[in-house]
Amino acid sequence: MTDAAKNLSIVLEGVHQVKFEDRPIPELRDSHDVLVNVKFTGICGSDVHYWEHGSIGQFVVKDPMVLGHESSGVISEVGSAVTGLKVGDRVAMEPGIPCRRCEPCKDGKYNLCEKMAFAATPPYDGTLAKYYVLPEDFCYKLPENIDLQEAAVMEPLSVAVHIVKQANVSPGQSVVVFGAGPVGLLCGNVARAFGASKIIAVDIQKGRLEFAKTYTATAVFEPGKAPAMDNARRIIEENNLGSGADVVIDASGAEPSVHTGIHVLRPGGTYVQGGMGRSEMTFPIMAACTKELNIKGSFRYGSGDYKLAVGLVASGKVNVKELITGVVKFENAEQAFREVRAGEGIKTLIAGIDA
Repeated sequence: MTDAAKNLSIVLEGVHQVKFEDRPIPELRDSHDVLVNVKFTGICGSDVHYWEHGSIGQFVVKDPMVLGHESSGVISEVGSAVTGLKVGDRVAMEPGIPCRRCEPCKDGKYNLCEKMAFAATPPYDGTLAKYYVLPEDFCYKLPENIDLQEAAVMEPLSVAVHIVKQANVSPGQSVVVFGAGPVGLLCGNVARAFGASKIIAVDIQKGRLEFAKTYTATAVFEPGKAPAMDNARRIIEENNLGSGADVVIDASGAEPSVHTGIHVLRPGGTYVQGGMGRSEMTFPIMAACTKELNIKGSFRYGSGDYKLAVGLVASGKVNVKELITGVVKFENAEQAFREVRAGEGIKTLIAGIDA
């Protein structure tokens, strides 16, 4: 690396093969585009999965790909039609660009766009670079009380916002969240901001449960090596949930969590699957039917989610700063991948390169 690098990028070439590559500064493709000098990027489990395996399901890294999609930065250049941003503005970066023309886009569900160009999802490059181009309306100007490190956590927070909106969480409800990683923790925080009175965090890692207790959970539960119905009964009894929880969010993707979550719900309750697990698994369909559960999926984030995420942090209703447990220099990026793979900390950020 040299100080003269124009657009230094962290490129995945193959399994455990990452290199620094100086690429051309990207040009504005549209008059509504802006050029962002990336300042901080969080490491997501998907980044680590690509680093370790070279693929996620149908998405296979066939050509060198820049990693990263949880980013914040400062505007360096604006297109001729840009009116809401100017050079020097600090922004949170929404990293998925829909086509705006397909039926899901027209229906207001652009996260389901058939031609979504999502950062660090093959074949699209990610944000772990000095510069990145986005449309103006996918950059969210930060209020003064949100710093650029916090802004890099807006991406997982927006995932959590979308999940909790899918669950229709309302004041006074009880919510059980399976998985106390970043998204699960943020789901609990958002649910509390939406008025939930009980937030029960479930995980098999004691350290994460301890953090959840100090962060936002009203109670925690470590599943025993027992049938799902037994663990569900214990959660209900230990937390006085009566006939069951109002809402269950699975942010783990683990099959035992899915089973326990279905059984812990009250009749008529709502289940939202946010965690990505195996493509197929067994499912307690009898319980889902006889309790007439509302079962929903949740994928990334959609219209208004990023804006709401910024507002929740600005108002103090959601705290993302506590989740940031480490910041590494750009040149030490692989350290961040190793830390995330080892389950160290909650959210690790990679610092960007100044313009």
